[in-house]
Amino acid sequence: MRALIIGATGATGKDLLDLLLKDDSFQQIDIFVRRDVDIQHEKLNVHVIDFDKPQQWKHLVKGDVLFSSLGTTLKAAGSKEVQWKIDYDYQYEFAAAARENNVNHLVLVSSGFASPNSRIFYTKMKGQLEEAVKALNFPKLTIFNPPALIRKNSDRTNEVTGVKIVQFLNKIGLFRSQRPLPTETLAQALINTAKNEGNGMALISGEEIWKWAGVKG
Repeated sequence: MRALIIGATGATGKDLLDLLLKDDSFQQIDIFVRRDVDIQHEKLNVHVIDFDKPQQWKHLVKGDVLFSSLGTTLKAAGSKEVQWKIDYDYQYEFAAAARENNVNHLVLVSSGFASPNSRIFYTKMKGQLEEAVKALNFPKLTIFNPPALIRKNSDRTNEVTGVKIVQFLNKIGLFRSQRPLPTETLAQALINTAKNEGNGMALISGEEIWKWAGVKG
C-alpha cells in the first residue's frame, strides 16, 4: 500500500510515520509538511508544501490511504481563525484533493466529544470537519475520536495535568472509557484500520481504539 500523511511532525504523526516505515504492508509513504524534516528512508517521500496553495500540490495527493492528523492548539495558533485554518481548512482541502484523485480511504484523527452542535469551539470545529469529510463520500472513511492523549515529552501543562487527573480517576474505577491514550497506541490503531479489508464508514472511540491497536485490558 501507499500511505499519505498530513500532520507527520505532530506527536501522533511522528509515531504513525515511524510505525509505517517499519510495516511491510506499506511500500511507500508520502508526507506533506510545511518545513523539511531530517528523516531519510527508502520508502519515504517528503513533500514540502504551502497548504494555502493547493493548486501547487493537489496533483501529488495520490495513494491508497490518507492519514489526516494535522492540528494545533489555540495557544500555538494565536487565534481561533488561525486554528480553524489549520485544523479544518487544511485538512478538508487535503481530503478533497485525495477524493478527487481516487484515494480510497481517509483515516481522520478528530477528537473526543466532537460535535457540530457543541458549544465549545474546538469540539464544534472537529464535529463540523467530520460532517464535511463524510460528504466527500470516500469509499472507506474511518474517524477516530480519541480521549486525552499521552504525548512524549509534552510541554502542554494543562494537558499533562488533565491526563494525570483522569488516570487517577481510572485507578478508582471511574471514566474507564476515557482513559488517556498514548500516541503510539493511537498510531497503531490507525494503521490497523487501514490494513483492514472492506469499505464503509466507521467511528472509533474510547476502549475500541485500544482494541484496534491490539492492546488488551
